[in-house]
Amino acid sequence: MYSLLYKSKQIFFALIKISIVVGAFYFIYAKLIKNDDLIFSVFCQFLIKNKIFSPKNVFFLIVLSIFNWFFEILKWQYLVSEIKKIKFKTALQQSLGALTVSLLTPNRIGEYGAKAIFYNKEFRKRILLINLMSNVMQMSTTCIFGVIGFWFFTSKYALKLDYYKLTLGLLFIIFAFSLGAYIMKKSKFTIKGFSLEKLKVFIKIFNKKTIFLGFLFSLIRYLVFSFQFYFLLHIFKVEISYLNAMMVISSMYFLSSIIPTISFFDVVIKGSVALYLFSFVGVDELVILNITTLMWLLNFVLPSLVGSYFVLNFKYPREND
Repeated sequence: MYSLLYKSKQIFFALIKISIVVGAFYFIYAKLIKNDDLIFSVFCQFLIKNKIFSPKNVFFLIVLSIFNWFFEILKWQYLVSEIKKIKFKTALQQSLGALTVSLLTPNRIGEYGAKAIFYNKEFRKRILLINLMSNVMQMSTTCIFGVIGFWFFTSKYALKLDYYKLTLGLLFIIFAFSLGAYIMKKSKFTIKGFSLEKLKVFIKIFNKKTIFLGFLFSLIRYLVFSFQFYFLLHIFKVEISYLNAMMVISSMYFLSSIIPTISFFDVVIKGSVALYLFSFVGVDELVILNITTLMWLLNFVLPSLVGSYFVLNFKYPREND
């Protein structure tokens, strides 16, 4: 009976892993083939016409994507090392496997559970907090560059914004956050068993050098994938200086990052924001749609395909590990 129950659990676990991978493959396929905004055949023809698939361009674009994820994996390895030492290979498996799982979840929320499940119960709560720290570091970098870029963008181009409603919205957000912080401080609010005081202590005792390295790796990642976007503009023969391009690119990533989305539809959101912003500098819509699709393929689809291998080969951690 015990043997039969064990085999049933193993089969059920294997079906879950296969379902995740099949689901990820299907949605990637659907996005590419059934995209109303950019027909796949038009996308391919446009790339061939602009010689995107030249060996030199493909090699450099893939190298940039590798560097992008190299620093993300390195950041994860360093952050996790505060509670458990792991090898780079292990960090690679966890980061790319979690990416595959998170593709279909809003704001990649599935990444939290996916990374936590690589560890036994003793570590999971702290892994959730470390993953939150990692994402906050990347988001902070995006917001800092984004606010600066957007400020220059609005100074140079006349955007049709309702500043009265925008101010009211910002005031409401500030009020909501302040009220929430006050309520959490006065009440016994907990997150997965962690009180606010315990969260403060966890962050306070966290190695400051590790936090600095985490922010540094987040900064390098940002510079890498933003340059990759600029390089694609250059390949498509868009005449724009690096500083002007970064002004628009940083604004695009900032605005698209603060909009809640399903990770799978991230390319749609970034495409819509990019179309609007790049219209001010006179870039053709088809060029921007192709670039945002390529960025999605290079930095999400390709790593998630590698991650699917790690998902299929994932083994539930033993409690004595």
